[in-house]
Amino acid sequence: MNKVALVTGAGRGIGAATAKLLAKQDYKVCVNYHTNAETAQQVVAEIEAQGGTAFAFAADVSQENEVIQLFQAINKQYGKVTHLVNNAGILFTQSTLADLSVERFNKVLITNVTSCFLCCKEAIKQMPSGGAIVNVSSAASRIGAPNEYIDYAASKGAMDSLTKGLSLELAERNIRVNAVRPGFIDTEMHADGGEPNRIQRLSPQIPLKRGGTAAEVANSIAWLLSTEASYITGTFIDIAGGK
Repeated sequence: MNKVALVTGAGRGIGAATAKLLAKQDYKVCVNYHTNAETAQQVVAEIEAQGGTAFAFAADVSQENEVIQLFQAINKQYGKVTHLVNNAGILFTQSTLADLSVERFNKVLITNVTSCFLCCKEAIKQMPSGGAIVNVSSAASRIGAPNEYIDYAASKGAMDSLTKGLSLELAERNIRVNAVRPGFIDTEMHADGGEPNRIQRLSPQIPLKRGGTAAEVANSIAWLLSTEASYITGTFIDIAGGK
């Protein structure tokens, strides 16, 4: 089987770890990024150095015309997309809901949810029978992220609903749709939220007493995409150290 994977937001963190792991598992990988070409090309270089196949493509996946161009580029390079990882997302500085602007709230929803919708829509056009999608949600969708990221949590709750509904729509076509919900994972995203050392502060509250790694999340994503998870759809894996 020609396994072609698109990983959105793959220039860093969970996306980068997932792209590298999938390449080791003989996927041809598109490393999508929005603005930072340098980090995306570095991911591609690491993949190629290990004998894998990958290319980087810039696209704002919250914009339909750019998503269409992204999929066209992958089709030209590798053929139809068979596996999709919706990882692209943003997080702003910690805030209570009362202090959020509507502009910020809408930006988070468009970037995190609309991107997932658009990429799913294009991917399933290319999966007439069989395929797999994994959406990268968050433990915030369960917890609500009060006083910090209610807007982010709401966007991930919407992604959870999309995951469940789409899994039922596509089950008869043997296209599986699942999600992972990472908790406190040691990535650059915490700096985006204004607290680079957030993991260290919160580790004592986590049952496993530590933050997770991007590689640990990537392992679950790759498993859900694989034939080892062939009877699993509409399911959520919480990767949150017991939190």
